[in-house]
Amino acid sequence: MTADLGVLWLATPYLSADLRPSGAQLLWITDIYGFLTAATLVSMGTLGDRLGRRRLLMAGSAGFLLASLLAAYAPNAGTLIAARALLGVAGAAVLPSTLALISHMFTDARQRATAIAMWVTALSVGLAIGPVVGGVLLAAWWWGSVFLMGLPIMLIALVTAPLLLPEYRDPKPGRLDAASVVLFLLAVLPLVYGVKSLAAHGPTAEAAAAFALGGAFTVLFVRRQNRLATPLLDLRLFRSRAFTGALLALLLGMTALNGVEYLIPQYLQSVAGLSPLDAGLWLLPGAAALIAGSQLTPFAAARVRPAYVLAGGLLVSLVGYAAVALASGVTAAALGLAVIMFGAAPISVLGTALAVGAAPPEKAGAAAATGQTAYDLGLALGIAVTGSVAVAVYRTGIPADAPAAAHESLGAALSLTDEGLIAQAREAFTTALHTASGLSAAFALVTAVVVLALLRGVPRT
Repeated sequence: MTADLGVLWLATPYLSADLRPSGAQLLWITDIYGFLTAATLVSMGTLGDRLGRRRLLMAGSAGFLLASLLAAYAPNAGTLIAARALLGVAGAAVLPSTLALISHMFTDARQRATAIAMWVTALSVGLAIGPVVGGVLLAAWWWGSVFLMGLPIMLIALVTAPLLLPEYRDPKPGRLDAASVVLFLLAVLPLVYGVKSLAAHGPTAEAAAAFALGGAFTVLFVRRQNRLATPLLDLRLFRSRAFTGALLALLLGMTALNGVEYLIPQYLQSVAGLSPLDAGLWLLPGAAALIAGSQLTPFAAARVRPAYVLAGGLLVSLVGYAAVALASGVTAAALGLAVIMFGAAPISVLGTALAVGAAPPEKAGAAAATGQTAYDLGLALGIAVTGSVAVAVYRTGIPADAPAAAHESLGAALSLTDEGLIAQAREAFTTALHTASGLSAAFALVTAVVVLALLRGVPRT
């Protein structure tokens, strides 16, 4: 699944030339997956607790397989948007199911942390190989081939899950409240849309209206959950400092990480002039560092309390943010990102493990889905908050009398013929990257303070 995430950016120029989507359609092609994943994670997690986590995993895998085929052979932009939407819903079914099954199969805290570290490693490997394999596929075949990468894995999951995985469900699930599902969608979708709008256009009336609408439905959702005997999301989970602290660590830590992570590939390609494949290869050290950090986290958490492992990792990541803030070339940017990924790895492992471990077994699916929602919202906020600042800094480096395209983005500026203006645009983007790295470092420091305040009492695993 994660291998599919990075390749869409590589395939966008090719599918744009073939399908000729409008600007709005292109935005929906890239954004609809994340919108529906974030909006349906909690519902899917709760559904897995009720119907069976293995059953939901298999249903999600089958849905992902079929949606991937639809995306690969989409004849027009509308079909591709629909396929991406189905991929988002299917992904939301797979992620919490896998985590909930891990919680059920590994009841020992240390074993569970190790299993989750392997889960994070699998995600990291997917992120690492996605751009590389995608670059090879795009060089040999058509743009739709990048959506077929996950098919062998999903087929393996469908064949082996009944043989290798136990089934588990809440023995007293109660009734699934359809109104709560709708209210959650109405709460999350406007919030995610507002975050995306803020990233693309800065503070606007449209973004403010989206946040207000999402906030209003959030209030209605919370009130309904407090009245139900079997709520969609049991809000009593938030009484646990470990659960709340884990969610905040995931939210704020991913905000810090993605504020820089999404800018560096643009820097490598548009400023340093690397091809998509070469840029993907330079991103491999970051993925390797994330894998190494994920594997080391359980060993560290067995000897040191989780709060100090998390805070220590965040302090290490500050070295990486400093390197990126001073980056003047490909090597510095790639190695800086690698240090950041190594320091941020404990957040993915321990944040997820603490969120799942703080919930009773029958609520593990909902807890895993809530943690993943915090993770995804953190990634979106990283782009929105830091991205908005980066755009503002970039535009201050462009002459006021320059063409509108130069003010819009670096990619648009590169399409111009004025070499002097292109050089200024690249310099402006580099300054924006440095500023974004400083802001992300501030988020990392805040995250360290939060985890020390809320998770200091959690014992080592």
